[in-house]
Amino acid sequence: MTASVLTVLRPGLVDYRDAWDEQKRLHEAVADGTRPDTILLLEHPSVFTAGKRTEPADLPWDGTPVVQVDRGGKLTWHGPGQLVGYPIIKLPDPVDVVAYVRRTEQMLIDVCAEFGVTAERVEGRSGAWVRATDGGLDRKIAQIGIRVSRGVTQHGFAINADCDLANFDRFVPCGIRDAGVTSLSAELGRPVTVAEVMPVVERHLTTLF
Repeated sequence: MTASVLTVLRPGLVDYRDAWDEQKRLHEAVADGTRPDTILLLEHPSVFTAGKRTEPADLPWDGTPVVQVDRGGKLTWHGPGQLVGYPIIKLPDPVDVVAYVRRTEQMLIDVCAEFGVTAERVEGRSGAWVRATDGGLDRKIAQIGIRVSRGVTQHGFAINADCDLANFDRFVPCGIRDAGVTSLSAELGRPVTVAEVMPVVERHLTTLF
């Protein structure tokens, strides 16, 4: 898939903390050079995770527990119907984190395009967005939150396939108060499952490099 080998793991529905532990294990191995670049593609049971920039006002209004994590960004939700990707890949020297985020955004935009959904970047905001129409709000369809240590990436991206968007009404997604959240299913008016999205994401993983 690249000049090096990329291993794709598809473990299915995985508890967030278990997946985080596996990320750490894989990260050490990739950083040590004992295994090739690896990506986890999976779903989580419903969970809220808080990045390093999360503020008290961002937390769920109903007191739902939150997992504190070491990625960038603020609070977000993961759950069934959302495809989450954790690329554990060694970045080229010199390490350019912004360029890696832009490549991730492009991959997500290209995946949306394959389904007939026009997504794009919004200046000052990471992820992939469906722009506002008819006086509405911009809608985030895919999110990014990463960490880079020893030149190797951790955490990653999530794309909303057919998740229950009501979960995003319980907090301020990514701390952004003047935008909405959407999914491929909501935009297309038909169910688009994680199983349908996964092979499309896999075809576009080369963009990350």
